[in-house]
Amino acid sequence: MPRILVQTTLPHSCPDSYSVLRRNGQLQVSLSAHPLIGLPYGRYPRLLLAWITTQAVRTRQRHLDLGSSLSSFMSQLGLQPRGGRSGTLHRFRDQMRRIFSLTITCTQHSPDPGTVQDTRFRIAEGFPLWWNPNCPELAALWESSVTLSSDFFQEITERPVPIDFRTLKALRSPLAMDVYCWLTYRMSYLERPSKTIPWRALQSQFGCDYTRTRTFKERFVDKIRQVLVFYPEARLTIRRSGIILRPSPTHVSPKSTRFLVSHVFGSTPVGFQ
Repeated sequence: MPRILVQTTLPHSCPDSYSVLRRNGQLQVSLSAHPLIGLPYGRYPRLLLAWITTQAVRTRQRHLDLGSSLSSFMSQLGLQPRGGRSGTLHRFRDQMRRIFSLTITCTQHSPDPGTVQDTRFRIAEGFPLWWNPNCPELAALWESSVTLSSDFFQEITERPVPIDFRTLKALRSPLAMDVYCWLTYRMSYLERPSKTIPWRALQSQFGCDYTRTRTFKERFVDKIRQVLVFYPEARLTIRRSGIILRPSPTHVSPKSTRFLVSHVFGSTPVGFQ
C-alpha cells in the first residue's frame, strides 16, 4: 500500500465535500477531488490502491494496463462483477475515476517554529477507461490503462508498505482495512517497549467521518478485533486513554512478501530488500 495513505486514510463513506484533511503527528494530508467527480471512499479504492502499488513495484513502470474487461479486472481484486445502475460494475468504475483524479497535498511541520514543507501530487496523469459498465460482456476495441504521475510513482515504489492482499480482501470494512495496514506498518519499525496512541490522535488519522470520539472508539475497537483474527501476532492493549502498541512481528516479512505477491498477482515483485 502507499505509505502516505496508510499514515492517513481515505474517507470510509461518501463525503459531503470535495476535500478532507487528515492529521498524523506533524504530518497533515489534504485529499482534494475533481469537482465533477468527487472523492474516493469505501472498500474499492483501497483494493485498487493495493493493486496499483504492487504492479508499480513489480514492473517499475508508470503505465499500467487494466485490460479490456472490467469484469476480469474486478475478479483480480476478488470482487464479484454485477451489471445494472446499482451493480458493482458501475460503482467500481466510479471509484476508479475518483481515485485516479485525486490530488494529495502533504504538509510536514518541523519541530523548528515556522518550518513547513509542502508536497502536492496527483495519483494519475491519464486514465483512458473504455469499459462500458452497462455492457460488461462487450469487448472493447482498446484496452483501458492508467499512467501514474511521476511523484506518486516515486512515492509508492520507494516507500511501499508490504501487506497480505488476501487479508485485505477478507476484511470487508474500509476502517478494518485501514487498521490492518496501519498495524503491520507500525509494527515494522516499533522499537520502544511500548507506545501509547491517544484516541483523539487516532480519530484525526482515521476517523474524520465520525463526529463523536466515543463512537469512533467503539468502531475502532470492533475493527481491531476483526484484524487480530488475521494478524494474531500483533501485541496491543486497548485502554481507556488509547491503544498501547508493543513490538511485534510485522504481518508480511520481506521474505514472504515475494511469495505473496507472486501468488496473488501472478509474478515475482521487484524492489523488496
